[in-house]
Amino acid sequence: MGDGGDQQRQEERPRGRRASRLVGWTIVAMSLLLVAVALTGYAAYRELFDKIHRVEITGLGKRPPKFNNSLNILVIGSDSRKGKNARFGAGISGQRSDTIMVLHLSPGLKHAVVLSIPRDSVVPVLNCPRAPGAPGQPAQPGQVEQINATFALGGPGCLWKTVEHTTHLRLDHFMELNFTGFEHVINDLGGVDICLPYSIKDPRSKLRLSAGLHHVWGAEALAYWRVRYIGMGSDLERIQRDQYLMASLAQKIKHTDLFDDPARLIKIVSDIASSLTTDSGLNQGTLLSLAESLHSMKLSNVHFIQVPVLPYPQNKNWVVWAPSSKALFTAIAHDRKVPRHQQKHKQAHKTATPTVSQPSASPSPGFRHLTKTYGGINGHANVCRDQSAFTGPLGGH
Repeated sequence: MGDGGDQQRQEERPRGRRASRLVGWTIVAMSLLLVAVALTGYAAYRELFDKIHRVEITGLGKRPPKFNNSLNILVIGSDSRKGKNARFGAGISGQRSDTIMVLHLSPGLKHAVVLSIPRDSVVPVLNCPRAPGAPGQPAQPGQVEQINATFALGGPGCLWKTVEHTTHLRLDHFMELNFTGFEHVINDLGGVDICLPYSIKDPRSKLRLSAGLHHVWGAEALAYWRVRYIGMGSDLERIQRDQYLMASLAQKIKHTDLFDDPARLIKIVSDIASSLTTDSGLNQGTLLSLAESLHSMKLSNVHFIQVPVLPYPQNKNWVVWAPSSKALFTAIAHDRKVPRHQQKHKQAHKTATPTVSQPSASPSPGFRHLTKTYGGINGHANVCRDQSAFTGPLGGH
């Protein structure tokens, strides 16, 4: 698989590329969709949507087919230090996709699957044209790179192309949000709950939290989810913590009556829009249509899962997707029943490198058994039950 090329690409990556982690972007994006519908009666505020930065996506090559009316949205958490984000690390150049997820919305918008893709996943090096802030890259047959490098080198279009070519999921849109947008939205929503099995005292992030349940605001929430030096220090554990934060955000949005407070709605939409980048096809009409359906979606029908992975033999810091991921991608692409496993196994959260057994031919009804089969949680999850996301030699200090 091109070991020499792998090592060279690893050495070329900026040190700051692993220094940050963003979380919750799918629920932040969903909050935009949820509150957008409330603005339909406020024509004077529709110009807020003009704050969204839109880019044209080209050069996707041969694309996978679309089998139904479901929607697949690539959600990107960017650590770009441009503009107001410079305060998070002015010495770090470029941009990285430190959070990569696919938001799958089933036909009729009755179910949602939030599929997290580990940023250390090994993917082929595809040809990607130059994009704003990204130099582009030529195809290198037989060579591999981390999937988050595709965003740094080719922008959202390169990451979009890579996800489509490796998962065979047809993507419809993408959303990208940055540090500042995350902080503002958490504050606009009135903070969010997080829960720690032990105290955290991290001088690098300047985060000091005792064990137990905490209600945190934007800056503290961002510092918490950027912490690397707890548990195993692994990207997979960070994804677990991502999932619980997203569930906490979903619960907060669902149980907060945003629609009775137009001024608050305007503030949320304004803050998201000014920090959001999307493809040019994701227009206001599409957002409003999605919002109307997402507002009534049950939390139990929102599933947060991760692509199952195995260690990459040539580099202990990288992972490859397990063979069982193919069945998962196929089920999502066709929006059909997810295969059961022949034997039950513990959730992938119990190990730092989750693996799953091969699925049998017998299907399970709908997405109901998705989290049981592939690990993960749904939108009703208790935020104080993610202790395994903190286990490891680094502890909490």
